[in-house]
Amino acid sequence: MKKGHIKLSIILFAIIVFILIVLLSIFIISGSFLHNAYMDPWDKSYQNRYDDPRLKLSAHGLLAANGHNMQPWKIKLDEVNSSVFYLYADSSKITPEVDPYARQMMISQGSFLEYVKIAGEKLGTPVTITLFPEGVYDENNLYTSMDTYPVAKVTLGKATPQDTTLYDGIFLPDTNRGIYAKTFLPANAVSALTDTQEYPDISAVIYQTADQVQDIGLIAMEAAEIEGNTSRVMKETEDIFRSNEYQKNKYRYGFSVEGQGTKGIMKHLLQAVVTLFPSMNSGKAQTDNFINSTRTSIKNTPAYLLLTTKDNNRQSQVEAGMLYSSYILKAHSLGLAMQPLSQALEEYMEMNTVYEKIHLQYGTGNTIQMLLRVGYPEQSVPLSMRQDVESLLIK
Repeated sequence: MKKGHIKLSIILFAIIVFILIVLLSIFIISGSFLHNAYMDPWDKSYQNRYDDPRLKLSAHGLLAANGHNMQPWKIKLDEVNSSVFYLYADSSKITPEVDPYARQMMISQGSFLEYVKIAGEKLGTPVTITLFPEGVYDENNLYTSMDTYPVAKVTLGKATPQDTTLYDGIFLPDTNRGIYAKTFLPANAVSALTDTQEYPDISAVIYQTADQVQDIGLIAMEAAEIEGNTSRVMKETEDIFRSNEYQKNKYRYGFSVEGQGTKGIMKHLLQAVVTLFPSMNSGKAQTDNFINSTRTSIKNTPAYLLLTTKDNNRQSQVEAGMLYSSYILKAHSLGLAMQPLSQALEEYMEMNTVYEKIHLQYGTGNTIQMLLRVGYPEQSVPLSMRQDVESLLIK
């Protein structure tokens, strides 16, 4: 073999070795060789780890949608009655910058309860839910009240298991931030996603004319730009970002790169880069990423769904969350996806003008609890982190 050919072979071999070392380093930094325990709860067989039917139902509830993926739930098993457990809001999981009055947190409680309810029907343990059974919160001492008073008492019954088209949707991603096809929602979808018979004090309206979609989109975009440029709010988001598999297994709540639909080898590449260069997810870079992502979502939205309540008390907030969860499951059964655009409804000082604007134009004198984009997704998205159900237990 000629010397030139030998030299070229050595160079090619060195390049291949270098590439392999780089790829191996990426996977090690990302933590791709770890068992992603934070995904275990999404397996349908996960509930079978527990004999107690209350834990089986709670294992479904913790898959529900929740603000900032904080999973702000605690459960207490009744020591006397094995058919009863209590749901508490976890005061340590409040995100005070974006949710200073814990309104979103209460919606998250309702989301949990609705999944429990659907699972109960499927498993033959239908539930009766009593909200605030020991009294409502003292708003002047909110955090202590959350730790003291349960959001709900859940009582399990016995019945023949009921097949429901909604059950399988529990194990699908509750939020899709991707592109939706610019297709009008058909009449059956509009009817399903505006049915509020179970909650007569809640109104649900779908807006999908071009003018309506443009107008709501402009409000949502204005809100996103305000949030993106409010440093203390973005810092709160940054603090709960989990940059790699090690962190995701440690915390199992908060944000990660999957939230933007990143998966496969690109997920591990991005995780390695963010781990090595944290500034890519802070400051101006974080703001730009958030605003650009929101802009893309809004540009590819065919319809919006607004949920409003006659008042803004804690029970109404929880019930709005229950209705929201039922709509997520109905949307799955219809091949639709949803994404909350919560910024315009947040109640901190910088957002006041937008909050007032959307309520003046669309609130009809009521409180808007949820603003959701709805449509047929053009791609699937990954599942998000979840805690182990036992970590929710109040001992």
